[in-house]
Amino acid sequence: MSPSARILGIETSCDETAAAVVAEGNQVLSSVVSSQVDIHARYGGVVPEIAGRAHVDLLTPVVAEALVKAGLDVRGTEDDGGAPGVAAVAATVGPGLVGSLLVGVSAAKALALVWDVPFVAVNHLEAHLYAAFLEEPDLELPLVVLLVSGGHTLLVAMDDHGRYRLLGQTIDDAAGEAFDKVARFLGLGYPGGPAIDRKASEGRGDAIAFPRAMADEGLDFSFSGLKTAVITHVRKHPEVSTADVAASFQEAVVDVLVAKARRAAAAIGASGLCLAGGVAANSVLRERVLDACIADGLRAFVPSRSMCTDNAAMVAAAGWWRLRSDGPSPLDTGADPGLRLAGAR
Repeated sequence: MSPSARILGIETSCDETAAAVVAEGNQVLSSVVSSQVDIHARYGGVVPEIAGRAHVDLLTPVVAEALVKAGLDVRGTEDDGGAPGVAAVAATVGPGLVGSLLVGVSAAKALALVWDVPFVAVNHLEAHLYAAFLEEPDLELPLVVLLVSGGHTLLVAMDDHGRYRLLGQTIDDAAGEAFDKVARFLGLGYPGGPAIDRKASEGRGDAIAFPRAMADEGLDFSFSGLKTAVITHVRKHPEVSTADVAASFQEAVVDVLVAKARRAAAAIGASGLCLAGGVAANSVLRERVLDACIADGLRAFVPSRSMCTDNAAMVAAAGWWRLRSDGPSPLDTGADPGLRLAGAR
């Protein structure tokens, strides 16, 4: 594979329909994301069947727009005087919602066959790890990545490209899931992360002493008890300020995330600490990670908010590395909603 190869990435793991073209593993030529937030907001969360149907309607125009913005021929070919095509098509195969994944995987395989280029199966979690390299290509390894989203809360040691160690994970609710559930209980709407972040800015983070579960126990996380503590407190004290509840809840989550990330970085002798995933857009978490890295002498990387949420640029970047190291994926590779992080041990 040429180092300058252009990879088309497709992302449909949940409720974002996305396509992007990335060259050389880190140069984003285009990135198009069509969000379904408004569709699912009325239900207070993602409805899998509706998400899958929306992907069917949205994916073709999203891919076409990504190709055009990248200056590529929509046929994916290269001819005299024409725009160069793509060298491979990468798609998220898991983890995620099976119906949503199938839309993207099927489309990617079809395009790869029609264009006679390789298909590359990408792990969604690995893609989040590569979001950092799109904005900071010279990041030094090893790194600790704190990957925090609606479905996952992981501490990953990235020793080299394709070589990972899973240091810690949630034993129950993911942090993003806790944000969504607390926001729904407080009547703040969906998605819960941004809603909590906005409301918390009006309150005091030390107003309520919510628990920090497993704060001094290893590198795993638990947020189910914190969610229950919030609900119990509000029911006992209905007059409590919603802003104070939101701020205190957020502070409890961030305290645990940052403390364990620092501990993990020290344990493996990491040169830096990266944030990844949708919850990485949280303003307090971003600020606290930067402060912690300054205090610990670590290089910090906090991605732009557009690279925190699901996007196809990170899928294309991970696909570039996977194609380089492992070659094309078999066309019988299926969607795997429970896929674990490849290379983790």
